[in-house]
Amino acid sequence: MNFGIDRLLEDPALRKPLAGRRVALLAHPASVTRDLVHTLDALAALDDLNIAAAFGPQHGLRGDKQDNMVESPDYTDPVHGIPVFSLYGEVRRPTAKMMETFDVLLVDLQDLGCRIYTFITTLRYVLEAAAEHGKTVWVLDRPNPAGRPIEGLTLRGGWESFVGAGPMPMRHGLTLGELAAWFVRTLHLDVDCQVVTMQGWEPAAGPGYGWPLGKRAWVNPSPNAPSLWMARCYAGTVMLEGTTLSEGRGTTRPLELFGAPDIEPRALLTAMASLAPEWMRGCRLRECWFEPTFHKHAGKLCAGLQIHVEDASYEHEAFRPWRLQALAFKALRALRSDYDLWRDFPYEYEHDRLAIDLINGSERLREWVDDPSAVNADLDAIATPDEHAWREEREALLLYR
Repeated sequence: MNFGIDRLLEDPALRKPLAGRRVALLAHPASVTRDLVHTLDALAALDDLNIAAAFGPQHGLRGDKQDNMVESPDYTDPVHGIPVFSLYGEVRRPTAKMMETFDVLLVDLQDLGCRIYTFITTLRYVLEAAAEHGKTVWVLDRPNPAGRPIEGLTLRGGWESFVGAGPMPMRHGLTLGELAAWFVRTLHLDVDCQVVTMQGWEPAAGPGYGWPLGKRAWVNPSPNAPSLWMARCYAGTVMLEGTTLSEGRGTTRPLELFGAPDIEPRALLTAMASLAPEWMRGCRLRECWFEPTFHKHAGKLCAGLQIHVEDASYEHEAFRPWRLQALAFKALRALRSDYDLWRDFPYEYEHDRLAIDLINGSERLREWVDDPSAVNADLDAIATPDEHAWREEREALLLYR
């Protein structure tokens, strides 16, 4: 199959509208061609393109920063001699001075299919800036590795943040190109935005169900996104960032496992099965012990659970990572009502609201976990209408059927 960048490189006619125009690129470490050449290097090698600038999102253009809220500076690319502007440094929205350096912005970002992933917010910001400054945006489309499933609460009005670009559920089931069209429509942007579509993407086909497993190499789009398995779990395990539990940062399986020094994994697993066994389908859960080398509980032996979605037991349509992780929180509350679960710290430049609420786009998930009388049907009652409404809303956006 061909990603958007592959088609642009292989088809001179597709590039023809870029002739004579200053071109900029927004990319990150996973922005590579089929041959694993970074998109910036591949574009710069073309005689018919004038690459004038580049932009890097969170973690950098080439991938230089490990954790959240660790900023990247602007610099001059040592090979191509062009300015590289950071959209996760002194600013997160491109400035007027940055916008003056180009006529067309190519966006080549590998997403994970989850609202929380900040590349989505960066896409929104550059589209808004392009509309304001009369620039053109081309999105070089890539797969949503989580596929088409939809899950989670829709972000409520007033809860927009750098980890919440708009009213969509946690698992949106769109590609970045499709999301660009959604932003243009919902924000009423007067902008020339085009999508260079993929060829041969089959999100319903196994074993990848969104990612062309065995056909394309996986390159980390961010430091703690090491595999397709992490991408499948991420819409649930990202909520761990708002808790005192380790999400496995500082291990070799980040965001596929969770735990803490004071967790009893067998009791937790039993409690989960007693509360909502239907939310545990599609994967296998294994008791595990791990010692993070950095981040939460660094140097301490943690006990917890690992979510396995990499073998033949994986069921793509049945697996619901957001509900699964919510269930783990609920089970922990049932076992220990006074457990210090919610982490209170600055999260993605927000200081006055809890991270778990920013991640979920409202207080609703946290309130459900903390309410001893609330059951799984109560969470379904507020999430399911959101999921159905999004399924109808996104139908007109789908570029791959």
